[in-house]
Formats: sequence, C-alpha cells, structure tokens
Amino acid sequence: MANMKTLAKDTAIYGLSSIVGRFLNYLLVPLYTAKMSAESGSYGVITNMYALTALILVLLTFGMETTFFRFANKEGENPQCVFSTALIGVSSAALLFSVLVLLFLAPVSDFLGYANHPSYVWAMALTVAIDAVRAIPFVYLRQQKKAVKFAALQLLNIAITILLNLIYYLLLEGEDPGYAFYINLISSTVITLCLFKEFMGIRAGFDRQLMRRMLNYSWPIVILGIAGILNQVADKILFPFVYKGADMKMQLGIYGATVKIAMIMAMITQAFRYAYEPFVFGKTHDKDNDYMQATAMKYFIIFTLLAFLCVVGFIDIIKHLIGPDYWVGLRVVPIVMAAEIMMGIYFNLSFWYKLEDKTYWGAIFSGIGCTILIAINVIFVPRFGYIACAWAGFFGYFTAMMLSYIVGRIYHPIIYPRRSISVYIILTILFYAAMHYGRQLLPLWGSLVLNAVMIMIFVGHVLRYDFPVTSLPIIGRYFRKNK
Repeated sequence: MANMKTLAKDTAIYGLSSIVGRFLNYLLVPLYTAKMSAESGSYGVITNMYALTALILVLLTFGMETTFFRFANKEGENPQCVFSTALIGVSSAALLFSVLVLLFLAPVSDFLGYANHPSYVWAMALTVAIDAVRAIPFVYLRQQKKAVKFAALQLLNIAITILLNLIYYLLLEGEDPGYAFYINLISSTVITLCLFKEFMGIRAGFDRQLMRRMLNYSWPIVILGIAGILNQVADKILFPFVYKGADMKMQLGIYGATVKIAMIMAMITQAFRYAYEPFVFGKTHDKDNDYMQATAMKYFIIFTLLAFLCVVGFIDIIKHLIGPDYWVGLRVVPIVMAAEIMMGIYFNLSFWYKLEDKTYWGAIFSGIGCTILIAINVIFVPRFGYIACAWAGFFGYFTAMMLSYIVGRIYHPIIYPRRSISVYIILTILFYAAMHYGRQLLPLWGSLVLNAVMIMIFVGHVLRYDFPVTSLPIIGRYFRKNK
C-alpha cells in the first residue's frame, strides 16, 4: 500500500503539471477558434503542423526516455554516464535535423504545402529540435524523483506560451497562425535555459559502447514510438493528402478543434505515465511488482472511464471551449476518448516486454495497429471525412491493446481483476447509451440532471467496492474516528 501511495503522490504532482498545464493550454483553443474561423482553414494549419512535429519528436529522441530508465536502474551502470551519453546522442541528432531543414527549406516547405510560408517550417523545426534535447534532462528529473521541479518548468512553459499568445491574438488582434509557431520557439528556448544545471551532467562524457547497447535496446522502442505517435497523429498528417475536397483545411480544423476536447484522456494517461514508468522500473526486483501493475491497471481504467462519462455527460457545456462553427465535429469526441483509454491500457500492458527486454514485441503490436489505422484513413477518409479518422484510431489502439494482452499472458502472465474491470466497462457502456439518447429525448437541463445522477451512481459504486471513503485522506480520518 505504501508503494501505491508513492505512485499516487507522484501521479498527483505530474498530473498537476499535465492536467493544469493542458487545461491552461486549452484556453488557446477558444482563442484560436474565435480568431480563426473554421472556413479560413487556419486552425487546420496548426493541427497539421503540430501533428508533424509530434512525429519528428519521437524520431529525434529515438526511444532514449524509456531506455534511460532501463539502463539507469541496471546494476553496474553509472546513471550519470547513461544520462550524459543519451543527452549527447539526442543533441547530435537534433542538430543534424535542424541543419538539414534549413539547408533544404524550400523543397521541404513545398512538399508539406507551405511553399508560401517557409517560416512556419523552420520555426517548428527548430522548436522540435530544442524539445528533443530538453526531453533528456526532463526524464532525468523524473528518474531523480524531482517531480516538483519537473512540474514547475512544465507550467512555466505553458504560462509563457499563453501570455505571448494572448498578447498577439487578443491585444494586437493578430490572425496569422504562424505566430503560434514562433511563440512555441520562444517558450521552448526559455525552458531549455532553465535546465542549465541538468545540462552540466554532460561532463560525464559519451560512452560509445554504452550507446551501442542502449541503441540495441531502444530501436524496437523507436519503431514502437513511431507507430504509437502515428496512431495519434497519422490522421492529421494524411488528411491533406487523402481528402480531396476543396474544404480540406476547414474539415481538418474542425476535426483538430473537437479532438482537443477529447484530449482530457491524454492528460490522465500522460500524468500516469510520468509517475508509473520510473515507479515500475525502480521496483523491477520486488516480489509484489506484478500485483502493483494489476492494481494500477484497475484504478487507471476506473478513473479514465469516470473521466469519459464526465466529458460525455457535460459535453453541452464543455463544447463552449471551441467556437460554435466547430461544434459540428463533436460526434468524434466519445470515439477519440475511447481510443485514448485503450491507448492507456496498452501502455500499462507494455511493461511485460520492457521488463523482459523484449521490446521488439512492442514494435510488432504497434506496427500492426498503425497499419490498420493508416489503411482505414486511406480507404475511408475520402468518402466519410474526419469521422473515419476517429474510428481509425479506435480500431488501431484496440488491435494493439488486444495483441499485447494475449501475448503477454504467454510470456509474463499477470492476474488482472478482470471481473471487477468488466463491471465498470459495462456500467460505462450502459450509462453512455442512456446519456446519448437522453440528449435527444430530454431538454438540456433534463439531460444534464440525468447525466449527473448516472455519474454519481458510478462514483458511488467506486466508493462502495474499490475506493472506500475510510481510505481517503482527511475525510477518511473523520469516518475512521467516528466508526
């Protein structure tokens, strides 16, 4: 139980930076969608460029985040040397990428469809290179259990970004989407300078033999990461190439804006991952490690399903985060959220092959899932538009999740509380169906009341069977005292 409390505490701290930071960043969505109409397609440009940079970031870090945790916790390895070697390796790749983009800026911009705006390309190229380099000091902070500094810098990054966006788009009344990219470059540079102390760890030097071993471990993770990020952004990258309608940028903008609402699930998953990865690798040799993973899986599913019901139940309120002309795309929200839940489950399941040093399995699972996602996008987007993008992610994650679970039962069986988890899944499906039809049959206030009641029933079930009130801090102390 002490281990679970440690995980919960770290998750709360990382969650603060992730959830609060992303929520503050969400304030940019109503700002962008208010200043950039859906018809202009400007938000489609932002959606497409951010998708590209997410993919490039995975390539430039080439799996060194997870690899660092693995090697820093190995017996006989010097964590400082592991950090320095990873940092020099990633920095070299980022520098090479930046030089190549600047040298071939014109053809790259033309290929991406931004021949008239090459500044968009070089600004985001430099930003993603800087983000790749600073990813290693950030992962070092996690390994050193410096969650507070990690969270503080993440929040500072968001604060700078929001402030500069408000100055340009609100006070100066600008409308150029390119300024969002210039602002990102500024904030990334500032935060990287704040990691000056961690960068001093580079003095430990570069160990070529160590890097070879790390790359041997990480190459399947790179493929896994590429497939994983493609599962998240391939639709936004492929959309301009496969959707041939004249309203392509408008449709992509609508999809990108409404997906932002569904990204609350990504916040929860990211917060859990930040705490969970060092937690599991640090307790590799503990006898109760499998039990901890099974328990963590159960609570992860419970709270993500609760978040799903809250977003779906109050979508008529939450939708005001984006401009009214983007509301037509709200039908993708529950689909994308369900896909994100499966992605989180897949991440939890992935530790069996990471701990067994069989990371190639992750590459296989994610590769198959990604292939399905891309195929659905290519085949169905030209006919059905962005709704096919949402379903492609759903089936891609579902496939990877099921494959990891089935193969994991052979190589590293973990006894998950399947019956209890199944109850929550069934409850969620039933409540979602009731919420969906309630919106059609009842007035707005009536459906909101009905949805609130169902969410309370779900919470009551959690408190009754899996999270008793007596275990809660402060409140639990009162109930234990008055038993």
